[in-house]
Amino acid sequence: MSALFNFQSLLSVILLLICTCTYLRSIFPSIIDRNKTGLLGIFWKLARIGERKSPYVGVACVLMAISILCFS
Repeated sequence: MSALFNFQSLLSVILLLICTCTYLRSIFPSIIDRNKTGLLGIFWKLARIGERKSPYVGVACVLMAISILCFS
């Protein structure tokens, strides 16, 4: 099912984007920091969300994993 019509899939995609962008910014900061505006600025914003809210993102990932295991 498409991620647009399934809330669990949409949440998984958003968490994956946040974690991936944060990880890439920690390894190669110049790649994401060059594009703070425009369409590619979305990735910079996702990386900043991941850095500021990392405990909450980690808890959300654990809860998502538990919900996938229990309800799928």
